[in-house]
Amino acid sequence: MRVAIATVQVPFIRGGAEILAENLKHQLIVRGHEAEIVTMPFKWYPARTILNCIRAARLIDLTEVNGLPVDRVICLKFPIYYTQHDNKVLWLLHQHRQAYELFGTEYGDLDKMERGEQVRRTIVRCDNRYLPEHRGLYTISATVSDRLRKYNGIASLPLYHPPGGYEQLRCAAFGDYAFMPGRLDSLKRQHLLVEAARYTKTPVRIVIAGQGDPRYGGMLRSLIDAYGLQDKVKLLGYISEDAKAEYYANALCVYYGPFQEDYGYVTLEAFFSGKPVITHPDSCGPLEFVRHGINGCVVAPDPRAIAEALDRLYEDKALAERLGEQGGKLMKQLHIDWDHAIARLLQ
Repeated sequence: MRVAIATVQVPFIRGGAEILAENLKHQLIVRGHEAEIVTMPFKWYPARTILNCIRAARLIDLTEVNGLPVDRVICLKFPIYYTQHDNKVLWLLHQHRQAYELFGTEYGDLDKMERGEQVRRTIVRCDNRYLPEHRGLYTISATVSDRLRKYNGIASLPLYHPPGGYEQLRCAAFGDYAFMPGRLDSLKRQHLLVEAARYTKTPVRIVIAGQGDPRYGGMLRSLIDAYGLQDKVKLLGYISEDAKAEYYANALCVYYGPFQEDYGYVTLEAFFSGKPVITHPDSCGPLEFVRHGINGCVVAPDPRAIAEALDRLYEDKALAERLGEQGGKLMKQLHIDWDHAIARLLQ
């Protein structure tokens, strides 16, 4: 089968969406299919630019390439999922969140733009009209399915998948640091973890890996300098996948407290590494896996609450090991693997 994976990208930004598309392509190819990633650039400002992106996506023709038909299109993101094809399937990472649950919040921007409300209504109207065109409606998590049902009245099926390279993840030891990898972004809330270092009473350290918004990264560095946390908090920047696996293997625990995350590979990577996860009641995606006192800690999105959880795990590493072990068992129980995901997307 010839499969086109349709997605979008903000140029020079790389995150979970790009990783998923690459992993999906690889998994299709190793199963004997022809697969290619078809990407369109996306710009969300000013608001009227979004309307141009919607028009462009609707005009993209993926029915055939060079005289050969495309048998299946798997759409991942807004607005490429508006492309026309008789045999397309949606595997939704997320809609344009600024038009939905982020609209009017501290993390929103569309509501603050000229014509923002008008563009929001257009996005909702187009989603309601065109998403049902897909012959299959899947999402990457129950969180995304719940949003689609809440805001659009559209039913979908969550379809979990493992993070890339999960087979190499392992548990080696329970060290003296909490680890958080991922894109630096205010929605990921690395600043809460940095500020938690002000309140810890044990020698627990914090290690943050990743790149992203340079303004947010600068803010994190300013916090470290302002509170004299240079010995307690380390910003690694970009690290290789091998290095990331090594940090996971020797971490005391993993912090992952984004605001209303869609899915979040970090939670799964932590559990595949046998490490407990600290998250928050409003983090959404991680809560599909993290259970307080069972395989992690669900605490208020407050630096002091995070510090208390860090200190508790540092002082009781046997507890950290038990929680991490339960997280690893959960991954096996849920049968999170590519065979099931591919079968669904191609059926």
